[in-house]
Amino acid sequence: MAAAKIEQDAGAERAKPRSGKKKLILLALPLVLGGIGAGLWFGGILPGHHTPEHAVAAEAVPMNRQPVFVAMPDITANLNAPGRRAFIRLRSQMEVAGAHDAATLQAAMPRLVDLFTTYLREIRPEELRGSAGTHRLREELIARANIAASPARVTDVLFTEILVQ
Repeated sequence: MAAAKIEQDAGAERAKPRSGKKKLILLALPLVLGGIGAGLWFGGILPGHHTPEHAVAAEAVPMNRQPVFVAMPDITANLNAPGRRAFIRLRSQMEVAGAHDAATLQAAMPRLVDLFTTYLREIRPEELRGSAGTHRLREELIARANIAASPARVTDVLFTEILVQ
């Protein structure tokens, strides 16, 4: 009887559930392999992957478009400088991707001038110091121009003259 009990205990040890690490490996391994396979398939490395038609059409369009520059009217605005008078004079050009965007930008010119002037009136002279101030000004003007001239996309604002006095 003692031998039967020993054999029963040995069988019970073999039937015990697997440890947590083994379960994790058994669950994670198929997920990782599936993720790698999906990445290879979507990446086009595995056969059977067809690129979408719109991606093929986008690749067929030549990307050698010449940018078009649209001159902005001169803007003079007073800056937010309590207790003193400070002005900014800004002369700039907008860079867009093509002639269609340039026509859209010209149509939205009054709105652009209004947004730029309103924004410039809120800037303090200290915010325009240095190249970092000019860079922030450029980024803000691009963002406002893209909103005002939508669906046209302004890619850059080029400063011809910035005068702060």
